[in-house]
Amino acid sequence: MNRILALVERDLRKFMRSPTLILVSMVMPLVQLVILGYAFGGKIKDLRVGVVNQDHGMPTVKLREMCGAIAANAETFNTVDYSDIQTAMRDLRNGRINGVLNFPPDYSRRVLAKDAPQVALIEDNTDNFAVGALEAGFSDIVGAYNQGGAPPRVPSQVTLSVVEIYPYVPYIQYLLSGSIVMAIFVSAMIGGGIIYIDDKARGLHEGYLVTPISKLELILGFNLSGAAKAVLAGLVLTTVGSVIAGIPNPLEPIRLLKLMVVIVLTSLALISMMFFLMVRVNDPLVPRAMFGVLNTLLYFPSGAVYPIYGFPPWMRVISKFDPFTYAVHAFKSLLLKNTGILAISGDLTFLAIFTLAMVVAETALFKRTL
Repeated sequence: MNRILALVERDLRKFMRSPTLILVSMVMPLVQLVILGYAFGGKIKDLRVGVVNQDHGMPTVKLREMCGAIAANAETFNTVDYSDIQTAMRDLRNGRINGVLNFPPDYSRRVLAKDAPQVALIEDNTDNFAVGALEAGFSDIVGAYNQGGAPPRVPSQVTLSVVEIYPYVPYIQYLLSGSIVMAIFVSAMIGGGIIYIDDKARGLHEGYLVTPISKLELILGFNLSGAAKAVLAGLVLTTVGSVIAGIPNPLEPIRLLKLMVVIVLTSLALISMMFFLMVRVNDPLVPRAMFGVLNTLLYFPSGAVYPIYGFPPWMRVISKFDPFTYAVHAFKSLLLKNTGILAISGDLTFLAIFTLAMVVAETALFKRTL
């Protein structure tokens, strides 16, 4: 029993000498609880809907005012006016808006003639959560608009015609982007965290510390070697996962080339982030303890499993600084919409700047000491 107690005392003493490990093991699970509690089931808000009024008649005014009431109260969506349908459709395909409400040129005439007037809701159906919120909101508006009077034999009330610009997107395809980023993150965690700390624990890093290589060269070597393994993991999951999920034309060369750009930038961003977090860590237990916490803090606020529109404001702030958010958005745009590089240019820019900032910071923090 004395020998067992001695082992227990040793482990407890070692644990108490590592404030970081104490923080991760005791405080971070509370953060994980809060994140998971708010990441699912939130009410969708602040969607952007473009309104194209090709009629400009008085009957459109009431519906337009009802849309404004939704934006002011329930805040499910905000409306943006467009002068032509082409511009609205381009912004819809590039992800700037979530839907387009189109009043056709003969809308007022059909309303006055009671000749089955229609309003078209054109939606980006790659996000089923946002689509469901839009359809429910506009169906309620149309229902309230049509209240009063017995229905005639020939439909005279306004009906909502839903137009989907993409094929049906099953949830497995929706989750694919997050799974790819998670695979890259696992490789980054190992390459930029666990292996580096284990090398320090075993004294293997003494070999390169006595060489004349500079700190920046050491950092770049670590990051590039880890990124190479992360790129391989991301490429395998992108191709195999696309086939399993049923992505149309998964091996199209142009799309694969664009995906490769995102994979490389995501790998560099995540591996540089992990090395930045581990550059001053010596305890080999810390990266293992941080893995689950980082998984929660980065993965769930990114919109990989539930749209960011459903998050509370404080959680949206996390998503704005989360590299997962931009990587997931870029993968979704390419896999589900097959968009061009222009549509994801903001994501690529953030990942590139984030990588550069992490490399500069970790180079400043790196110490050539044992």
